[in-house]
Amino acid sequence: MIRLILASNNAHKIREFRELVEGMDVELLSQREAGLELDVEETGTTFEANAYIKAKAVTDALGCAAVSDDSGLEVDCLDGRPGVYSARYGGGHDVSDEDKNAFLLNEMGDTDKRSARYVCAICCTMPDGHVIQCRGECEGEMLFAPRGNGGFGYDPIFRPEGHDRAMAELTPDEKNAISHRGKAMREFLKKFEEYLNGNNK
Repeated sequence: MIRLILASNNAHKIREFRELVEGMDVELLSQREAGLELDVEETGTTFEANAYIKAKAVTDALGCAAVSDDSGLEVDCLDGRPGVYSARYGGGHDVSDEDKNAFLLNEMGDTDKRSARYVCAICCTMPDGHVIQCRGECEGEMLFAPRGNGGFGYDPIFRPEGHDRAMAELTPDEKNAISHRGKAMREFLKKFEEYLNGNNK
């Protein structure tokens, strides 16, 4: 059995990743469950770089496989902002989602150029130096006002392509089928299984 550490203590992410590797020969632990208290500074300028920085720090500290994700929202009329700063945009990590949404909509104003996308990068680093990197995107557009009570972050003001509802109005299953994280996680699962099968030969 391979031990895989999620470079996070986020309960939501732990649950998602555990569901992903269910039935595989994998023991998935959070950093805290692995006895590691590590606060890694995300200094990368891309989602891929930040995901790698977090995963590599855990692999270096514990000597085992680690997986991390970094995700956010890119708004075209804002030159790709908030991008890698999505979680702390408009005032930092302590600002509420509602305030971040209001800040972003205020920045956009009444422009009709509202194309945007959610992006998720997943990185898994192995003690043998092998690195798995995956990226998922969900295209859509920014609404003029929040809608719906589901999801989190910018979901109430983002309408995914092909839908007439905000991301926050979709059911969890509908969201997972099209979301940036769902796409990246399905790609990661495929590549991770290939790695495990290759190492077991």
